[in-house]
Amino acid sequence: MTFDLPFIIINLALVFYSIGVWSERFSGQLKPWHLAFFWLGIICDTWGTGLMLEMAGGLTFDIHGVSGLIAIVLMLIHAVWATAVLIKKDVHLIHTFHKFSVGVWVIWLIPYFSPMFFALA
Repeated sequence: MTFDLPFIIINLALVFYSIGVWSERFSGQLKPWHLAFFWLGIICDTWGTGLMLEMAGGLTFDIHGVSGLIAIVLMLIHAVWATAVLIKKDVHLIHTFHKFSVGVWVIWLIPYFSPMFFALA
């Protein structure tokens, strides 16, 4: 495994998840293609995180490790719930789901940016 691969994959997670979350927010309703980007984001995040855990020798119980675990769990809940909303065709939730999406996205940014902040400190 090259050193760059996990970072490329994590950055793809940021791109995919951001496209899904913000396009849903701007459109004002959850659509199937948003859901596809949510799932692509979580797949890349989980894959990239797994590769980084391999490099680090396991999970660290610091702000980065704990917030990263919380973020992956929230992303999974988010994607599963979005899937259920679209399957049920719940019109109210289709139009308000973006509020939850943006919240999960903001929480996801904590483990994404924390290594940069800790490196600067």
